[in-house]
Parts: sequence; C-alpha cells; structure tokens
Amino acid sequence: MKVRFAPSPTGPFHIGGARSALFNWLLARKEKGTFVLRIEDTDLSRSTRESEENIKSSLQWLGMNWDEGIDVGGENGPYRQTERLDLYKEVTQRLLDEDKAYECFCTAEELDEVRQAQMERGETPKYNGHCCHLTEEEKEKYRAEGRKPTIRLRVPLNKTYAFDDMVRGHVSFESNGVGDFVIVKSDGIPVYNFAVVMDDHMMKITHVIRAEEHLSNTPRQMAIYEALGWEIPTFGHISLILGKDYKKMSKRHGATSVDQYKQLGYLPEALVNFLALLGWAPEGEEEFFTQDELIQAFSMDRVAKNPAVFDIDKLNHINFHYMKNLSDEELFRLCLPHLKEVGLAPDSLNQSDIDWLTLLCSTFRDHISFGAQIKDHVGMFMGETVFLEEGHEEELKAVLSEESAPTVLHAFKEKLADMEEVTPEVVKKAIKAVMKETSLKGKFVFMPLRVALTGQMHGPDLNNIVTLLGKEKCLHHLDNVSALTK
Repeated sequence: MKVRFAPSPTGPFHIGGARSALFNWLLARKEKGTFVLRIEDTDLSRSTRESEENIKSSLQWLGMNWDEGIDVGGENGPYRQTERLDLYKEVTQRLLDEDKAYECFCTAEELDEVRQAQMERGETPKYNGHCCHLTEEEKEKYRAEGRKPTIRLRVPLNKTYAFDDMVRGHVSFESNGVGDFVIVKSDGIPVYNFAVVMDDHMMKITHVIRAEEHLSNTPRQMAIYEALGWEIPTFGHISLILGKDYKKMSKRHGATSVDQYKQLGYLPEALVNFLALLGWAPEGEEEFFTQDELIQAFSMDRVAKNPAVFDIDKLNHINFHYMKNLSDEELFRLCLPHLKEVGLAPDSLNQSDIDWLTLLCSTFRDHISFGAQIKDHVGMFMGETVFLEEGHEEELKAVLSEESAPTVLHAFKEKLADMEEVTPEVVKKAIKAVMKETSLKGKFVFMPLRVALTGQMHGPDLNNIVTLLGKEKCLHHLDNVSALTK
C-alpha cells in the first residue's frame, strides 16, 4: 500500500488538511505501507515556500513523519509539481499524438457565452466541442490572431465512470455530463486533475484518501487514467468538517489552522487524538488514544459518510486530559509564551522567576484546558488593587460583612507579618493557627481570606495563592479590605 498527502501551499495549514493527512498516515502505518508527501504548487500566484514550510513543520509537530517526498527524497521525485513540468509535457504530447487530446483556441468570453446559452436552455454547462476537429489551417489562423491554446481531453460519450469508494461505497458518473475538459492551461501548466493523475501514477500511489469536495473530480481523473491506459487507484472520500452550526468550518468557528492551535498551547498528541475522532469511530467507547493505539485501531471501514462536527469543547476536554500528564516544568514551558504576552514573565528569566511562574502554572493546572487560558487567571497578580468578581459583588460583600470576618483577617495579617518566608507550607500552618485561635472552621476562615485577597469566592489552593501574591501584596490587600465593602 502506498498513500500520499499532497497539499497546495497557498496559506496556513488548515485543520481539514491535517485530518486528511492523518487518515492517510494512520492507514499507511497500519498496513505497513508508504506515506508520501508532495507539494502541489502549480497555482503560481498563490503558492509560497513560507506556506510549504508551515505545512511541513505542522506535520512534524503532529508527529506525522513521511517515508518519501519533499526533503526526504525517493526514487519518484521531484516532489514539487513545479519541478515536474518536463515530465508532464511528455505525457501531454503522448495524448496529443494519440489524438486523445486536442488544442482548444476558444477565449474565456466565447466559453462564457456558450455556457450562458446552455444554462438558458436548461442544459448542464459543458464544453460544446468547438475545437475538437480543427484543421491545421484553422489552428494557424487562431495562432496568427495571438490566441494561445489550452489542451482538452477527449472524453468518450455515453460512458459510465464507476468505482467503489472506501467510504461511500459504489459511486458512478455519466461521461455525458463531463464534456471535454481542459488538462493544460494556455501557459503550459497542467490543471489539478491532470497533474494529480500523473503524479499518483508515477509515484505508484495505490490508495487516494482525500476530502469529499474532490469526489466530483474523480470521473475526470478516471477519464485521464483510461486515456493513458494506467491502473486506477482505490479512492476514499472523507466527509467535510463542519462547525457546530453545521456550516463549513471557517474562521468564525475559531482557529482553523494547525499553527494557531500550536500557538494557543494545545498539545500535538491531543490534537491528533481529536482529529482522528472527526469522522472515524473506534469499535469501543474509548476516546483517548496514544499514537500507537490509533494506528492499531484505525480502519477505513469505520470512517463515516456524514459530515464531522468540529466541537471545540471536545478538543478542550481531550487536551485537558493530556495536560494532566505534564510535569510542572512542562506545564510552565507550555504556558510561558502566554505569560510573556501579558507581561507577567520577563524576557530574561532568573531561577526565582522560573520557580514563581512554575508554581503559578501548577496552581491553575485544573482550571485551564490549553496554555493560552492561563491568561484568564492571572489578573489578580498584576495590579495593586483587588476587584470583586463581576456579577457576584453583593455575594462577596456579604462574606466580608460576616461578624467573624474582621477577626479572621486581623489574625491572619498578624501571622503573615511575622513570616520570614512565605511558602505554601508556612501559609497552611498560619491558617490552621488562625482556626485554632478563633475557634472557626472551614469556610468561615477560607472564604473571607480568599475574597479579601483575590476578590473571588472560589479558586485554586489558597496556600499557593498567598505564596504567589507575596507578603507585601497580601498585607496591602488586607490593609485595604474595607474598600471592598463600600
């Protein structure tokens, strides 16, 4: 088995492309086959090397290595379409010599006119065959006018193009609805359908797994395969990815590129796990898979025909699961770019900075689903003033107005002032001592302290919060607690 992933480098690597790559990669690994990466860059105006690098680095980040192709090499290169133009010319000339293709001199305006007339008659728009039997004299006349020909494939009439799709089962198209289509543009560059057939054949691709938007291309590609007498590969067309509103995934649904998820602090293994479940269902109820487990479990017969829905909550759930397995140091490294973004981490870190930030990240570990979410929790460490949580002001004031609150706050303030070093362990002892002194337990101690220091009713370990705020800031907050109840 030999499969390929052949993206066009025309922008950031889309999450849908990553899913297509993953299904190909999983199948290749499951069947001990070969996974090829090639670049379809014949769209000269939009293709860039920057986008190509983005695709490659995203695949590597996701853990999808390729066995043959760009950078890796192989016996079927080159692996960029723009470097294969001489190979394409040879095949094009063969089709012309065998009269299976012909030059077409029709202008865009003439073609539009024909298309419009067909639509007005209620016909399916297709090429009307105007140039299919031109004499050499007629061709010369068009050339003299400065017309540059495209090349069209002769598509046989009354033929059915049928195949068994790995996902959709038996599919068939009638050739009469296809018409003679362009295979080489007037600038000599082959169109997608022609180039992809030549590449797949020359690279010995046996199985083509791609998005269902390519399904309508399949009869055209089969016509090319047959004209050349080449074996047709096995096709599998996987469903589109939709947003939760069941519309095609776009920027309004959130991040759409792999790089964006990387920048937001998602883990590659979580994203792979999530993408695998977009349109593929394992046999059991399991939702968390290692890479090896995915390879073993994957099969095309469990890929759904129906569109897959991109549920960000599901991704966050999966990512949270993987983040639980990170060490405190790994979690700190994941969150660090985002802490720098809000100005909480200096560009140059000393050991004291690292220790403080590591404690910060581990404190909020259970409150974040991906790295960038740490920014939502650090406001309390950035200003000198405590603000009551919006929407809960009256509830929070009520806590501070409890008869015992001033006693608790005063007792803790005294303990804090005497501390030589503020650590979670020392703070824990101090709070226990306050409970003993005041004969108060649980929430009657913790609640007023938390509200006075953070402006919030709930949150992570208070011992860590006090340590992170530090002695001076905590004393300042306790001195100004009366301002919160006004």
